[in-house]
Amino acid sequence: MAKIATVRARVEPRLKEEAEGVLEKLGLNPTAAITLYYQQIVKRHGIPFEVSLPHPTTLTAMRDAETGRGVTRAREVDDFLAKLNADD
Repeated sequence: MAKIATVRARVEPRLKEEAEGVLEKLGLNPTAAITLYYQQIVKRHGIPFEVSLPHPTTLTAMRDAETGRGVTRAREVDDFLAKLNADD
C-alpha cells in the first residue's frame, strides 16, 4: 500500500535532534520509527508503553527526596549502611 498520509507534530528542536541521533544508530529514519510506533498502537490497541501517574506513596517519596526530607547521607558505603541499620 502506498504511503500517502502525512503526520505532522511540533517538538522541541533538541528532543528531535537527540531522538533522530538514536534512530540513526538503530538504522531507522523518523518515518520508519513513527510507522513502527503506529503499528504497535494498532497491535496493542493502546500506547506501547505504560503511561500512568505515580502512586501517591511514590509521589511523596519523590517530593521528600527533592527536598532532602528523610534522606540519609554518607560519604562511604559502610557509613551509609551503619546509619541505615542504626534505626533497627
